[in-house]
Amino acid sequence: MQTPILYTQALMLLGGAVVAAPLFKRLGLGTILGYLAAGIVIGPVAQSITEGEEILHVSELGVVFLLFIIGLELKPSRLWQMRRDIFGLGTAQVVATGLVLSFLIEFFDLLPWTGSVIAGFGLALSSTAFAMQILEENNDTNTRYGQRAFSILLLQDLAIVPLLALIPLMATRAPEATTTPFEDFALAIAAIAALYAAGRYLLNPLFQVIARTGARDVMIAAALLVVMGAATMMQLAGLSMAMGAFLAGVLLAESSYRHELEADIEPFRGILQALFFMAVGLSLQLGVVAENYLLILIAVPLLMAVKSLVLYGLCRATGSHHNDAVRIGLLLPQGGEFGFVLFTAAAVAGVFTQGVASLLVAIVTLSMALTPVAALISRRLLREQDDMEDEIEEDFEGAGADVLMIGFSRFGQIAAQILLAGGRDVTIIDHSAARVRQAATFGFRIYFGDGTRLDVLRAAGIEKAKIVAVCTQKKEITDRIINLVQAEYPNARIFARSYDRLHTLELRAQGVEYELRETFESGLLFGRKTIEALGVNGEEAIAIMDDIRRRDEARLVLQEAEGITAGRHMLHSEPVRPEPLVKPKRDVNHTAETEERILPQLPTGDNERAGETLARAD
Repeated sequence: MQTPILYTQALMLLGGAVVAAPLFKRLGLGTILGYLAAGIVIGPVAQSITEGEEILHVSELGVVFLLFIIGLELKPSRLWQMRRDIFGLGTAQVVATGLVLSFLIEFFDLLPWTGSVIAGFGLALSSTAFAMQILEENNDTNTRYGQRAFSILLLQDLAIVPLLALIPLMATRAPEATTTPFEDFALAIAAIAALYAAGRYLLNPLFQVIARTGARDVMIAAALLVVMGAATMMQLAGLSMAMGAFLAGVLLAESSYRHELEADIEPFRGILQALFFMAVGLSLQLGVVAENYLLILIAVPLLMAVKSLVLYGLCRATGSHHNDAVRIGLLLPQGGEFGFVLFTAAAVAGVFTQGVASLLVAIVTLSMALTPVAALISRRLLREQDDMEDEIEEDFEGAGADVLMIGFSRFGQIAAQILLAGGRDVTIIDHSAARVRQAATFGFRIYFGDGTRLDVLRAAGIEKAKIVAVCTQKKEITDRIINLVQAEYPNARIFARSYDRLHTLELRAQGVEYELRETFESGLLFGRKTIEALGVNGEEAIAIMDDIRRRDEARLVLQEAEGITAGRHMLHSEPVRPEPLVKPKRDVNHTAETEERILPQLPTGDNERAGETLARAD
């Protein structure tokens, strides 16, 4: 029986992805280059698959699904907050980069002015798929520079609409227009309005009905229908499919089914986006590259340099510090997938020849291939100080309270709730600009500053504070702050977040008044709730939890005196027989005396065989 060619091609693509992506990831080059390399080997080199452009059209659904998922993460209110970056920075980037590239193409007499404009503005667009994949791999999607980069990409997706409308005006054999520009604009507005109405009044009831059936496969089908339906509607209205999917995601961002939709779409998005990168490699025309290799060797780095410099300058001019401007400039220097659409349409309309379109596609493809390399280079150009200071001015006006809290991650946020509920003022300082901004929106009195600096502590009112609460995450940072406070303010009362048991012993040796391991109490409560769920009554579960807490404190006292291995007989390493809480009968020695002083009521059943390793556990 002969294997259908479709199955054979699918096997080759899947095999190439499975082999190349982990290999390139292991080499530190990223999965994108791996997919590209696999596509080039399977297509142009081995000639195993020759329908690269057809596969590219199908795989563009990966970009559509990607923008839908991005839209799910952006509520309309948050999108409104990004409007300046989208319509300000994004528009400036497209216009400035397009004009510079058009001028260079015209200056070197490569194309007539009409072709120069289309080519220049087409090359000004960047790849949403490549950029967002890199941001996701580095977990930078929600960083400040990641959000600005996304804003630029979003405007570029919008820009494809007027650029496509510009082609008939410059074409030598433009088709007869069946509609006026006003009609096209009205159609686009009507499509957006229809999508908005559907998202607001139809989608949630639809998903409610499907959810009641409990049919997960139907829910997945509905999610795919929503994404592809919205994308198709926008395409029929003359807009991009990616824009339609993005708008559908934004409309569902506040839906109670948002996480379910994201989970259903994610597998399809991942495999189609990988296929997109491989299709780019498949469609690379090595013959065109070989014939024009000298021009391409000059054009690709020149394109990336121009776009990077324009992006860097615009980002700096609009408030980004050096590091963010460098990251954005070297994240978006490539041509984009929408350039393929624009160049093909221009060739069909006669703005330039099909050979020129193939050459531009080759330039875009190679610039895409070099994007992960550019992203790696950006790390060498960063300034450490910029990331530390994050360009927020240290303003401590109004600081000074009963408690000075240093560090405001999850641990500090929970502790602050108790203090504020008790009617106490808390002054909080944190070195993370993003955390400061986020906490300030909830009304906390929080200031940006480095708690390891004496001048910051003084400005934050340490001399007025009755207690200094050190809630930083890293052990070494906590130790630096405590050493500084004890050296300058020896009478300060210090409460500290401890990293683990060894850190607790070190803090006690330093004379810290109170310390708490960050996971200890939550672990106790988790264990208590678990045994209650297994049938132990509430009072007995609380007694067991209190017993473990007393045992732990007794172990700590012993370990302070005798070392980390002391007290290991107090650990439970196997089930204890339920018995009344009575005083243990043990031989009197130094250890027993200490235990009886601290633990007058311990249950029997101590396990003497607990190892030294367990003595180090929390």
